[in-house]
Amino acid sequence: MTEDWRRLDRRTVLVTAAVLAGVAGGAALPVFVGLTGSMPAWRALGWILAGAALLIGGGSAADHVRWRRTRYRIGAERAELHTGLLLVKRRSLARERIRSVDLTANPLLRVLGLVKVRIGTGENNGGGESTLELDPVTRAEGERLRRELLARTAAMAEDTTHDGALAVLDPRWIRYAPVSFVAPLLGGAAAGAVMQVSEWFGAQAEVIEWIGDRFQDTSLVSMILVLVLLAVLVGTVGALGLWVEMWGNYRLEREPGGTLRVRRGLLTARSISIEERRLRGVELVEPLGVRMCGAARVDAVATGLVEHDEGERTDHKTLLPPAPRRVADRVAAQVLREPEAPTSAPLTTHPRAARTRRLRWALASALAPVAVLAVLGAALTPVLLYIAAACALVLTPLAVLLALDAYRNLGHGITGGYLVARSGTIRRSTVALQRGGVIGWTVKQSYFQRRAGVLTLTATTAAGEGAYDIHDTGESEGLAFAAEAVPDLLAPFLETVGETPKARSTVG
Repeated sequence: MTEDWRRLDRRTVLVTAAVLAGVAGGAALPVFVGLTGSMPAWRALGWILAGAALLIGGGSAADHVRWRRTRYRIGAERAELHTGLLLVKRRSLARERIRSVDLTANPLLRVLGLVKVRIGTGENNGGGESTLELDPVTRAEGERLRRELLARTAAMAEDTTHDGALAVLDPRWIRYAPVSFVAPLLGGAAAGAVMQVSEWFGAQAEVIEWIGDRFQDTSLVSMILVLVLLAVLVGTVGALGLWVEMWGNYRLEREPGGTLRVRRGLLTARSISIEERRLRGVELVEPLGVRMCGAARVDAVATGLVEHDEGERTDHKTLLPPAPRRVADRVAAQVLREPEAPTSAPLTTHPRAARTRRLRWALASALAPVAVLAVLGAALTPVLLYIAAACALVLTPLAVLLALDAYRNLGHGITGGYLVARSGTIRRSTVALQRGGVIGWTVKQSYFQRRAGVLTLTATTAAGEGAYDIHDTGESEGLAFAAEAVPDLLAPFLETVGETPKARSTVG
């Protein structure tokens, strides 16, 4: 039975008017300051009010036309959306291909009880043909669409052992926000914003002079240190605020029928659904700062998890924010319906040649700028020679430490139905991939790898990033691992010399 055509909620015009009013209000002050330099204040205010009225009125009228021309319906076999005035768009998705129904509500939509619904097939064709967007509908309608379109009679639904809440927000996890890479980025962005705004108002020179006056009795090094500390403090506060907004009200649950649902967001509420039949594994991600605090986050490795637009970040696939490692392992096991997390299984270490290669890369990366500074110092000024010596003293031991850590983090193994691979130091990643989800192997071996007796294996899959590397494993050990992980996939390309498998040629 096919339901009748439905319209979006008519309060979309009110939402558009409110957003445009905010835009007009934000632009009014700098425009007013700019206009008062060439005309009286009352005339500048009149122009600003007229422009704001035109912007709000025109935008609201256009959105009213969009509302009148947009309708949708959910049939027994297809979900359809018709919209457009001059360019009429008719989009239709087969219900059996629908893989996600995500709900998003910014603060304004939440006040009005509305949500934006995004229905997708999980295909990334770059043109939006695989997505229907209903913006906005009532929250009740959004929940109805999500339940109806994701209803499945999955075989795994009989196993209700892990149904219900898998993880809920623990406020103590906020302590991992300042040690992420977001904090220094926000600090630098704040400093840049101050300089940009001061330039808009023609006061950048005054701001620089004011900062100089504060530090007139201190050395240049002390001034730089204080400014860096202030930027770090601002970045830390910003990271804490961003964490609260992104992960407030977080909850991960498994719904009957085999759907994982992540709900989060303090101001902007988000609801992301992932069908378990699309799940091919999980990835434990440990950025350096988070790892030093004994924490990790859990990402889904699933087919069809694509970014909807440029505003979406990688957290679209995140099942658990940075949390204690034991919590991350527990959630990974529950998501995969396994008694123990494959990501915590012991892994095979890589040969010493892999360590040597990392030490060479690290030392070359650290000493290259030192050599450049030394050459310039010999040709130009001895000051650069002192800078080169200082860089060598700092960068060389740091490079060695990172190289040794990168080697310790290398590993691979097979546990049950999963192959596991770990690598990285600044961002350590441990992926547990279903062996049945691997559709191909790529064996890569450079000239230097051949001399060292190592190679890089790449497991190709239709999920997640599409390919996962196992770096610098031993030749025979790596090929034997690939052949065991996915039997018969690599066997036609191998030949056995004694008891050691050898590649006949490059495999792709």
